[in-house]
Amino acid sequence: MAADEISTLRRILRDYRTIAVVGLSAEWHRPSYFAAKYMQGKGYRIAPVNPRYDEILGERCYKRLEDIPFKVDIVDVFRRTDDVEPIADSAIAIGAKCLWQQIGVKNGPADAKVRAAGMDSVMDRCVKIEHARLFGGLHWAGVNTQVISAKRPAHG
Repeated sequence: MAADEISTLRRILRDYRTIAVVGLSAEWHRPSYFAAKYMQGKGYRIAPVNPRYDEILGERCYKRLEDIPFKVDIVDVFRRTDDVEPIADSAIAIGAKCLWQQIGVKNGPADAKVRAAGMDSVMDRCVKIEHARLFGGLHWAGVNTQVISAKRPAHG
């Protein structure tokens, strides 16, 4: 990753604090739930977008991006690559600042569309992993144990 990419990711995650998570699942073992819960725990406001649920992570769930009654900074997409273009259109329509396509999601036309609208665009990356990598807290298992130690275990 180039230095300018790192500085851009750092700026996005530092300055943009409200994340609409499109395709957020209420099932705790799903990657979308794990990532959203992590970001919520780091002080980000999460706006779940999934017509299947009324509430996720203690937040009201919205059917569409256009239904969210407050400003959204990042539209984080946990959907198939083929589903991203209309989500990009909605992100532009609501005045979001960034379209973030999760790991494995790489829709080039959606990327070009939001960039042409003056938005930031991130493809094929996880907000949780990038936040932990850039702001600390990335443990080998992908979780922050909050234990720092240089001690070696005693061997009997």
